[in-house]
Amino acid sequence: MKWRILVSAPYIQPVLDDYREALESRGAELVVPVVHERLSESELMKIVGDIDGVIAGDDEFTERVLEKAVPRLRVISKWGTGIDSFDQAACKRLGVAIRNTPGAFTEPVADSVMGYVLNFARKLTWMDTSMKAGEWDKIPGQSLNELTLGIIGLGNIGTAVAKRAKAFGMRVIANDIRHIPDEIIQETDVKMMTLDQLLHEADFVSLSCDLNPTSFHLMDEYAFNKMKVSAVIINLARGPLIEEKSLIDALLNGKVSGAALDVFEKEPLPEDSPLKFMSNVMLAPHNSNSSPNAWLKVHENTINNLFGVLE
Repeated sequence: MKWRILVSAPYIQPVLDDYREALESRGAELVVPVVHERLSESELMKIVGDIDGVIAGDDEFTERVLEKAVPRLRVISKWGTGIDSFDQAACKRLGVAIRNTPGAFTEPVADSVMGYVLNFARKLTWMDTSMKAGEWDKIPGQSLNELTLGIIGLGNIGTAVAKRAKAFGMRVIANDIRHIPDEIIQETDVKMMTLDQLLHEADFVSLSCDLNPTSFHLMDEYAFNKMKVSAVIINLARGPLIEEKSLIDALLNGKVSGAALDVFEKEPLPEDSPLKFMSNVMLAPHNSNSSPNAWLKVHENTINNLFGVLE
């Protein structure tokens, strides 16, 4: 049996030759378009009509795309965890299976969160910049055991962040719309509280929740007004959790002290984004999942998920 497979996940495309023989031996005919971060709805509309399966990134599989893709399209195998860019209701209605790798990047993302916490608390980047500019300026920092980390979303990544923060002696508080098992609370020594309480008390607010209708623009003008003016927001989860205009206003008006962002409402981040010109903002190109071992496991699991449906 021959399967036409669209490979649009940008992380696997550079190493696709390592898997090509194995894929083709299982009947895959590969379709590999040029991808800049993700395929848009309009780009997908041009190529999905004769596709049986997809190894997908954060592509815009909207209802319109899916209706054109069926009845031939049988499975979207997501490279990674998040599936919020797929119209899941339409997939269910049209019989298109969705597969992913839950918890794929828990460790590298949690490490990255703590990296940003350390950097902002100890002012490492700012001292480096100052020294290289010929200055000898002792910029005040803080010890982590003096600070409170607020985690919004205590799933796999949120829990891993809490464990790391606890090891550094931080006070850890959290908010989640789900019930969190007692054993996780005891293991991490996290204090659960309302979102408003968390925003009021936290020195760092780290977003670790899924993107869904309840979390879209969770951090808006109201939320930023609740935060300490000395606080830092960290988002390595999904860009639309933050209403970027409200964040920019909060940063420009001194309502929050800083931000560390790996994800954005529009990716790649537009060249004229004010965030690129703020010295109190740290930016990364949706790369907190970076880990050779984790990537290798996801490559293999994504392929197995694909054929698990097709075969």
